[in-house]
Amino acid sequence: MILKALYDYYQSQSESLPSFGSEFKEIEYVIVIDEKGEFKRFESKRIDKRRCAQFIVAKAVGRTSGAKSNILWDNGKYVLGLEDSHTEYNNLFIEKIKEVAVHNPDDISINGMLSFYDRSKESRVVAFEKDPLFAEIKGNLGANFAFQLEGDDVLIAEKRYLFTPLVEISDDTAPTGVCLITGEKGPLVRLTSATPIAGCTSTAALVGMQINSGYDSYGKEQAYNAPISVKAEFAYTSALKKLLDKESKNKVKIGSRTYIFWGKSESNKSLQSTEKDNSIDEDDDPNEKVGRVSKLFKGIWSGEIKTPLTDNFYILSLAPNTGRISVVNWSTRTLNDFADKILEHFKDMEIVRNFDLDKPYVGIYPILETAAIGGKISNLPQNLSDALLDSVINGTPYPVRLYASVLDRIRADLPKHYVYPVRAAILKAYLNRKYKNNKNMEKITIMLDKTYNNIGYLCGRLAAVLQKFQEDADGTSIRTKYLCAASITPSVVFPDMIRLYLHYSEKLSNEKLRRYYEKIVWEIYNQIIPTGFPTKLDFEDQGRFFIGYYHQRIDLFTKKEDKTVKTE
Repeated sequence: MILKALYDYYQSQSESLPSFGSEFKEIEYVIVIDEKGEFKRFESKRIDKRRCAQFIVAKAVGRTSGAKSNILWDNGKYVLGLEDSHTEYNNLFIEKIKEVAVHNPDDISINGMLSFYDRSKESRVVAFEKDPLFAEIKGNLGANFAFQLEGDDVLIAEKRYLFTPLVEISDDTAPTGVCLITGEKGPLVRLTSATPIAGCTSTAALVGMQINSGYDSYGKEQAYNAPISVKAEFAYTSALKKLLDKESKNKVKIGSRTYIFWGKSESNKSLQSTEKDNSIDEDDDPNEKVGRVSKLFKGIWSGEIKTPLTDNFYILSLAPNTGRISVVNWSTRTLNDFADKILEHFKDMEIVRNFDLDKPYVGIYPILETAAIGGKISNLPQNLSDALLDSVINGTPYPVRLYASVLDRIRADLPKHYVYPVRAAILKAYLNRKYKNNKNMEKITIMLDKTYNNIGYLCGRLAAVLQKFQEDADGTSIRTKYLCAASITPSVVFPDMIRLYLHYSEKLSNEKLRRYYEKIVWEIYNQIIPTGFPTKLDFEDQGRFFIGYYHQRIDLFTKKEDKTVKTE
């Protein structure tokens, strides 16, 4: 179960994650004051264009309807209240400070904040305007602000003892019930927390129930239909936020889809590393394992093959949606099984090549890029990446849409490029997986197979030889329209291609070269003669055509004195 897995992740990571009622939050600006509430300066906590410093503060309130203030931190509308339209928000923020003061009447930092707001808005603005950061701040009121006493090392909002009483009061007022995650009885949450996710204009919840929309039962409303305790809800949402964080190493994003992954150990077992051939004892720490497991998982995306490990592993595919996060895919399996499937994927994608590559294995990114118009993954149907990942982790046939897209891109790019290795690898992997359990269907090999007599493959081989011959004999190449048509209607095109070959062969003065090509041409042609050139190649044989074309062309470019080839 997704929520239980996230809850368990939080429990194993509780020392490094915020405790109940708090969360990591980016604070962009700090308002420095003294004990008497006098404004001293603004400080920017921006790290770079994308990031601000994170602090553990009181958990953000849900704002599905109406204005609500966070505890001791918030955006510029609430904290500064510069415009008349912001007065309501600013008053709510001040009221929240007063609530904190009830439980901490003698705290210097809280009294300093109250003294700051005892001053008139006009006098505060006059002080702000003397600060060099104020011009920037006025244009960025959506950022988060917090206070700090001059000389203190921490923000006032970081002082947990200040906001804990308010969190506990909220907990005590909730109705009780049995939590579906823990099975324990306790206060239940009415609304689940929203989480930032890439591609969504605002935060969204993983669990949500629309009022009066058919989800209510037995007189229950909203999240009470799926009872989750306040503390369990905090745990799983905190885990989700960590996994989705900007700096998270446990996520991968393709298009609008976000994939998060983490490991979980059932007991404190030693983890075997086949890479170094030794065993490493580790505590039950999912991040410790993910740090190494991600090498394996990221191998799918980067194209690098890494060490398979033994553990349990979760993969969750998410997509933004209005008001809530959509679960696209969920997979849980042992790492042994997961690693086997990845290795199977890499092996299925192996293909002969005649040049070195930085990434010797075909990963998901290059697969999607080479299948997309202009190499832009955003041009592909969004569900294709999900279907491809599903094929990889489950060992099932690759999506037919991927195969069709690659065929389209090969034909579209032929005027400028020959068949790319990755594209040939995709065609080969698709066909081999589709007929994996069919004993009557011969498997396509990594490199040229002269015994493979499939008509599509043979036609592709012949096209490659005729094209290379013309390049060597005349310095020109067979026109693109011939190759594209030959892959669909061989009987229409090949007679003309062979006539051209005979024409140039008669004029060729290099007898050795002529005999070299003549031997290969007739060797292939004699395998085609029994059936003749087909009127039309079917969808799958069109793919075999380009595999044969690629295999033969690579073979022609391979030095005959060195037949050692590398695979991709």
